[in-house]
Amino acid sequence: MTNYLFTGIILGLSAGFAPGPLLTLVVSETLQHDLRAGIKVALAPIITDLPIIVLTLLLLSKISHFQVVLGIISLLGGFFVLYLGYENMRTKEIDVDLHDRQSHSLRKGIIVNVLSPYPYLFWMSVGAPTTLKAMNQSLMSAVAFIGSFYVLLVGSKILLAVLVGRSRSFLTGRAYIYTMRILGLLLFVLALFLFRDSLVLLGLFQ
Repeated sequence: MTNYLFTGIILGLSAGFAPGPLLTLVVSETLQHDLRAGIKVALAPIITDLPIIVLTLLLLSKISHFQVVLGIISLLGGFFVLYLGYENMRTKEIDVDLHDRQSHSLRKGIIVNVLSPYPYLFWMSVGAPTTLKAMNQSLMSAVAFIGSFYVLLVGSKILLAVLVGRSRSFLTGRAYIYTMRILGLLLFVLALFLFRDSLVLLGLFQ
């Protein structure tokens, strides 16, 4: 269970801190309105991701006996995590547009997350396969993975909202950039484990 807990933590932190439409919206809503508005946006994945999780788990559970298919999915997941790590290593700063003054924070967050391809790609290639693998070990392992992922995903965005509310220069400072690079390295390591799992499922590695 500990392995899945740490996997969820690493992926959650990386997704939470990574530059993207949702994080930009968290920051802009915090700066335009207040911390509460930023927190509302940060909570959007909890609402939007549930149907994605259920659908991907149902789909992959139907093909769980096809080792080759799962091996290919795990391979794609490895490349996706590798790409996320590469993007983390390239992080420089976040440019925030402050022209929109209307506050419908939660609704904006839901729309942005639903239209983003990342939740779908993540749960199809990484999240759902890892959850099913964890469930084969125990229900608590799956809960530990999903729970730690979302606690850190939402929590890190809320933390960034708090830090940005106190200092607008935080997202252009060295602390943020170095944090992203460390998470990038951890994602590279995680990608290697996914590649190993894919080779095992494809029968190319014991």
